Amino acid sequence: MPEFPIRKIAVLSEEIFHDGGPVADVPRRRAAAMAVVKNPFAGRYVEDLQSAMDDLKPLGLLLSDRLVAALGGDVKQIDGYGKGAIVGTAGELEHGALWHVPGGYAMRERLGDAKAIVPSAKKVGAFGSKLDVPLGHINAAYVRSHFDAMEVGISDGPRPDEILFCLAMTCGPRVHNRMGGLAAADIKAWDGLR
Repeated sequence: MPEFPIRKIAVLSEEIFHDGGPVADVPRRRAAAMAVVKNPFAGRYVEDLQSAMDDLKPLGLLLSDRLVAALGGDVKQIDGYGKGAIVGTAGELEHGALWHVPGGYAMRERLGDAKAIVPSAKKVGAFGSKLDVPLGHINAAYVRSHFDAMEVGISDGPRPDEILFCLAMTCGPRVHNRMGGLAAADIKAWDGLR
């Protein structure tokens, strides 16, 4: 059983009142929860990585809970999400892919019956690297008003033998969205990826 000891957790939250246009009646809220953990695979090639996803499930639930709290505690208000990972330079990109199941399914579990794929980004990066975490609607991937990205990073990580795992959630569309497409109000019961 690999272990991923946590060195640090950080939560970033934002309220966006306007983006150069009129002030929104309800500001858009975004939050990201990040954990910097030891990479048990750093510096060596390991063929079978998939089982390590199970070891990361508690971390996914912990970060999901931190995000729900940072956004006010009402999961019915949260309608967007995304996830990402930055692998330190002694690791490989596939170590960031360990986050697909534990990060995505943890948010789905906490948010209820979310249907859309969780947008994701990962990279190998040096100390202080940043990552643009893609964001999308939780129930339909083609809701243009929720296409966004949130830049995340930790100033003192990831170290070469660490991984920064991130989850992000949002409340509401981009503050001045006006690009049309499928509206959140028009999502059908099983739109999911539509």
